[in-house]
Amino acid sequence: MTSPDTHPILVLGATGKTGSRIAARLREMGLPVRAGSRSATPAFDWEAPDTWGAALHGVRAVYVSYQPDLAVPTALATVTAFFTLARELGVKQLVLLSGRGEREAEQAEDALRASGADWTILRAAWFAQNFSEGLMLEPLLEGELALPVAGVREPFIDVDDIAEIAVQALTTDRHRHQLYELTGPRSITFAQAVQEIAHASGQPMRYTTVPNEAYRAALGAAQTPPEVTALVMYLFETVLDGRNEQVTDGVQRALGRPARDFSEFARQAAAAGAWQTRLAA
Repeated sequence: MTSPDTHPILVLGATGKTGSRIAARLREMGLPVRAGSRSATPAFDWEAPDTWGAALHGVRAVYVSYQPDLAVPTALATVTAFFTLARELGVKQLVLLSGRGEREAEQAEDALRASGADWTILRAAWFAQNFSEGLMLEPLLEGELALPVAGVREPFIDVDDIAEIAVQALTTDRHRHQLYELTGPRSITFAQAVQEIAHASGQPMRYTTVPNEAYRAALGAAQTPPEVTALVMYLFETVLDGRNEQVTDGVQRALGRPARDFSEFARQAAAAGAWQTRLAA
């Protein structure tokens, strides 16, 4: 009989912040990994359901990271259909990356629970790595991060903590039917986060609060696609209203250790050179 370990684990968003780390950890463990992306073979595209079957064929577990975000209007119907197909094709374990404070994300969680699969839900705070790998990196390299957020605090979560829990959930039964709300160990403002990054990197940086409409206009001037602008503004205007300031014990529950602090993230990212390449003035 074939060992279950010979069946691949499908990692959706395998080139993203969480997916890339999860795929790397699984490969380091010697486990077969199937990358779920439009550039992979077989290709996977959330907007092309006819690609899902080949990506799911023979798979025993899936890490589900929906792009661009579970908050978009079409997300719930899409992931519900995906969960149903995964179960029909014999997938045993589904691990969903979800978001805190998003009604739409919670609806996706409910759909996963109703799918009949073994499930684990990782309901994550904003990623610390957004400052070093994502939307906020380029402005920091230029020396100023301007966002439509004032004194709201966020318990930024280190993506490596998410990846560690996800790998365990994909490869063991210990996290079956568990929902983990994942935050860092303290809440800080965006201004405080930038101060910590400036200190860790030795680079001059500042944080500026701008009005919502000014930020929307800046996104438009940068030729940001309208659907991306709408999503970003939803997150800043709705989710970052103070509802997510509370710290949780999800990482401690899942891993038996405290979550990594933002200052540790900043030190490690600075040591790796995340903020050393400054754009020309």
